Amino acid sequence: MASLYDQLRSMTVVVADTGDLESIAKHKPQDATTNPSLITAAAQMPQYAAIVDEALVWARKQAGESASTPEVVGRAIDRLAVEFGLRILELIPGRVSTEVDARLSYDMQGTIDKARDLIAMYEAAGVSRERILIKIASTWEGIEAARVLEQEGIHCNLTLLFGLHQAIACAEAKVTLISPFVGRILDWYKADTGRDSYPSHEDPGVVSVTTIYNYFKRHGHQTEVMGASFRNLGEITELAGCDLLTIAPKFLEALKNTEGELPRKLDANHAPGLDAIAMNKDVFDAMHTENRMANEKLAEGIEGFSKALVSLEELLAARLSELEVSAASK
Repeated sequence: MASLYDQLRSMTVVVADTGDLESIAKHKPQDATTNPSLITAAAQMPQYAAIVDEALVWARKQAGESASTPEVVGRAIDRLAVEFGLRILELIPGRVSTEVDARLSYDMQGTIDKARDLIAMYEAAGVSRERILIKIASTWEGIEAARVLEQEGIHCNLTLLFGLHQAIACAEAKVTLISPFVGRILDWYKADTGRDSYPSHEDPGVVSVTTIYNYFKRHGHQTEVMGASFRNLGEITELAGCDLLTIAPKFLEALKNTEGELPRKLDANHAPGLDAIAMNKDVFDAMHTENRMANEKLAEGIEGFSKALVSLEELLAARLSELEVSAASK
């Protein structure tokens, strides 16, 4: 019998949720996605020290000798994200997602400018924008930034998505792809209710993604749905048939090592009827306020990714100092 991994790939695009190039090479996914936490973790691995150093040297050259350390580090972070993206693209046939600074999540113009900068760096390296997804938090401002970017042919992946209101706003903005978070939703409900677990088919994260998928298919939205943030294999198998699933290496390994029947759970041809919701900022804000889970998890996610960026800045600043001291002593 085929592994769960092989069966899943027959109905869903499998995406690797990691910045570890060795893991991507091993699992050979169609697409890959990174975030600040993953890039920070990868940047601390000895095997990627050369990539970090190259990004810092490039950033210093671009910023100029008189530029401050924060300015150089800021440029280096963007360069590092792109460098990992370029190397990932050498290993996969599809697309890589590269994330905009989470601290710009409520800054529409800042998000647009950063996305354009990232795409320009990829294109300067000879990579078509068709292979890049710019990852943006699903705030109202982020979604409106994505609307503008999509009109420019810059494709977006809207992340930190926890509620149907966020998903509908993304679809109406004609965003290429959304990443609703499964495991983080489960985390919230377990903490809120005191329950230790949920059966996979009742998992609140699974239910949320299933509802979004069915809504999109029922109403003809072209935005792709990519389930993300998994806590167990049951969450993944319950979403078999979703457009895409982005899966951490430990679960990719588990899927490969597990045999058994994997029935399709999501099917665009059998999506149940769901009433359409006309979305605007007032409706979005009202639904977001009413959805305590989405409200709290979005804020928490932005804060977490922002902290990861601060950690990466500190790491890069320390390494920049080492490189410059070493260069000065030669």
